[in-house]
Amino acid sequence: MIKRILVGLGGTPFTKVSTQCATELARRHDAQTTGVTVVDLSKLGKVGPVPAGAGIYAQRMRERQARVTKEGIEAAIAAFKNHCSSQQVVCRRIEYEQKDPFTAMIAEARYNDLTIFGLRSIFDYGFTSDPDKAIVKLVTQGVRPILAVAENYRPVKKALIAYSGSMESAKAIRHFLHLKPWPDVRLHIVHFKERADTEPFLVRDAADFCQAHGFEVQTDTLDGQARSDLMPFAREVDADLVVMGNSVHKTLIKQLLGDTVLETIKSADRPLFLSQ
Repeated sequence: MIKRILVGLGGTPFTKVSTQCATELARRHDAQTTGVTVVDLSKLGKVGPVPAGAGIYAQRMRERQARVTKEGIEAAIAAFKNHCSSQQVVCRRIEYEQKDPFTAMIAEARYNDLTIFGLRSIFDYGFTSDPDKAIVKLVTQGVRPILAVAENYRPVKKALIAYSGSMESAKAIRHFLHLKPWPDVRLHIVHFKERADTEPFLVRDAADFCQAHGFEVQTDTLDGQARSDLMPFAREVDADLVVMGNSVHKTLIKQLLGDTVLETIKSADRPLFLSQ
């Protein structure tokens, strides 16, 4: 059940997609939304080392960067409010973060059922000097589940669930089924057989559980490694969403996709549902 949705507003193309996804889900579930800005305007004045005699130029760069980003944020907030209004979705409020751009998101997430944000935009648009650390901070401090949108919107009709057989990935399946963001979505469970002794019933039991919740399920067990083969497989089967698990006890980096998960977030061309 979804009744409150938190939306990260960064003034990028991802923000437009986040807004569209949030209002779509809010209408479907009769939920309310809250927007939170994710840009620290106080840090926009940093442009790196300045050559001798280039002080005036550097100052102009700082002013322009701050102006463009501030205008982008203001436009994103206005678009978010207008879109909620046009779709008859209640926008509870906008939370303006002025310091750490993710502090408000972490605080607000505890009273929301789903957080929607373009995680890839952290890399693409320089919201923070250490994007890896920012993403790990969001996940380990309880911002879950996260719907990490891609740069372009696509309706979710088919979801690919990456199932490793671990407790974390099982919890991700359970969380997705209980939240049921898209009740009519078709599910495709994939298990990458990295060891010869993989238990044959792992995928079968996961599929039975999904079917018990009323979902149509397809399964595949493949030779290979999730960290390198998951996203290509998602494209091959034309999945609209990838569901992955993670654990609060281990950082996201060490979970399902191993050490390449942040690279996956950087390059993902479809949304990711990240849960525990």
